[in-house]
Amino acid sequence: MIDALFSSILTIILSVIFLYKWVVIISAILSWVRPDPYNPIVQMLYRLTEPVYAQIRRFIPTVVGGLDLAPLILIFALMFLEIFLGKLFF
Repeated sequence: MIDALFSSILTIILSVIFLYKWVVIISAILSWVRPDPYNPIVQMLYRLTEPVYAQIRRFIPTVVGGLDLAPLILIFALMFLEIFLGKLFF
């Protein structure tokens, strides 16, 4: 019973990590084309990703040649977390 509950919670956590990875990818692609900042979808993506980018930028200089590497660092960290949790508990 506890095993099933723990497995379900971990599956939800892994699903959230997977979805957030796609949010980061979509946000990074949209940053290349300069979308309308008043669009609700663009605002939502900005609110979901920018606080995490700010935390990364505070500790690691992420701008290299005019290219912001914060999304790439975040995607790698999310991939590591997803694989680590998956291998650790499944």
